[in-house]
Amino acid sequence: MEDKPNNTVLIVGCGAIGQRVAQRLQAMGQPVAGLVRSAASVAQLRSAGIIARQCDLDGMPLPSACVAGCRDIFYFVPPPPEGNNDPRMAGLLAALNAQPRPRRLVYISTSAVYGDCHGEWITEAQPVNPATPRGMRRRAAEQHLQSWADAHGVQWIILRVPGIYGPGKLPLARLEKGLPVLREADAPWTNRIHADDLAAICVAAMAGKHANSVYNVSDGSPGNMTDYFFRVADAAGLPRPPTVARAGAEQVLSPGMLSFLNDSRRMDNRKLLEELEIELQYPDLATGLAACFTGQTPR
Repeated sequence: MEDKPNNTVLIVGCGAIGQRVAQRLQAMGQPVAGLVRSAASVAQLRSAGIIARQCDLDGMPLPSACVAGCRDIFYFVPPPPEGNNDPRMAGLLAALNAQPRPRRLVYISTSAVYGDCHGEWITEAQPVNPATPRGMRRRAAEQHLQSWADAHGVQWIILRVPGIYGPGKLPLARLEKGLPVLREADAPWTNRIHADDLAAICVAAMAGKHANSVYNVSDGSPGNMTDYFFRVADAAGLPRPPTVARAGAEQVLSPGMLSFLNDSRRMDNRKLLEELEIELQYPDLATGLAACFTGQTPR
């Protein structure tokens, strides 16, 4: 007879967000294991009281022992930087086939799966239309997870997450270098979420009564990336970065930065707030940045 999964929660890709999630679960008395790639990350997890498992998701096939015995799984690993699919997600799901399967899997995806919405407010009913390879890979991962989970009776939650900011996740190095940004008149709408609020949302998504659902993750106060850089610079006491017009942006902005400027949308987060019964600690950038620079910690 197969053993049933125990009550340990597994966080696959237990980095900055994963460790925030782990801290919240540990405070609730929940045993947590984290799957990471490097020996240095293993040591970091163990120092935080997190059971550490080391495995490279780019190694095929993924040993089933790396994900064995856990009732609930958070999956926070991004796809590889190239291609149109996500072999890392495929490897995880293949490994889960070889054992008692989890109750629920919560996946952090990206709002880039929506593509360019021309600045309109969007709900989860918005059709997906990724225009960048990054968005296409995430959409492929979403589809693979949904089809596998539905076929095997596993609950799933997909969190479509925009830009994440918070202590340790601010563009200070870029600001210190004085790298340019798009002028504000040309900047598209963007959305963001504070890292601590994202961690709370992940925990609520795993524990919530709703399953097999997608959620827009946002603080509900969209802005634009240029304003974001300006406000971070002001809060950090750094010079505001120089700006360039859209017409010349391709010559001075990195491909990564340019990819974020091709999509414009404002994310409606009402479903998130209502179904997961979340009260955001940082409902706008002003409160979130204040916490970043005053050393405040999550409630």
